[in-house]
Amino acid sequence: MSTSTNSHEHTEAEQAALRLLQADIPDTERPYLEIAERTGLTEEAVLDLLRRLKDRGVVRRFGATLRHQQAGYGANAMVAWFVEQERDLNEVGAIMANRPEISHCYQRVNCYAWPYNLYTMVHARSREDCLDVVEQLARIAQVPQYDILFSRKELKKTSMAYF
Repeated sequence: MSTSTNSHEHTEAEQAALRLLQADIPDTERPYLEIAERTGLTEEAVLDLLRRLKDRGVVRRFGATLRHQQAGYGANAMVAWFVEQERDLNEVGAIMANRPEISHCYQRVNCYAWPYNLYTMVHARSREDCLDVVEQLARIAQVPQYDILFSRKELKKTSMAYF
């Protein structure tokens, strides 16, 4: 959950619920009920809190994080792409982001000897599978210039904590 909010706007119980919501949500049939029971709120109050924050634009997204190594995806690579200036970067990004193997797709400013302006994270079962995905993307999106940076070791993987 990505949020930006002031802790003074919420009751202690709501803050406790938000702390739990920004961590791993219980893997149960009714996770919001479990959070409610742990914080002294009702399930509807937890859902209403999320709706209010979403409606105000405080919560931008709420989603699952796949722990790719545990799911059998042993190869991960950040690919730095050079999309030529005359190309529509949003269009190229949409092509790449549409692939299920891509978890992140970002535009960044290029500079000096590092010409790359689009970045993707590719997750696959093997290094060879990663390379296949990158080659397919290069062909489909017509972006022949790229560098692949394979992950060696995951040093940190956490969500932001606001409460």
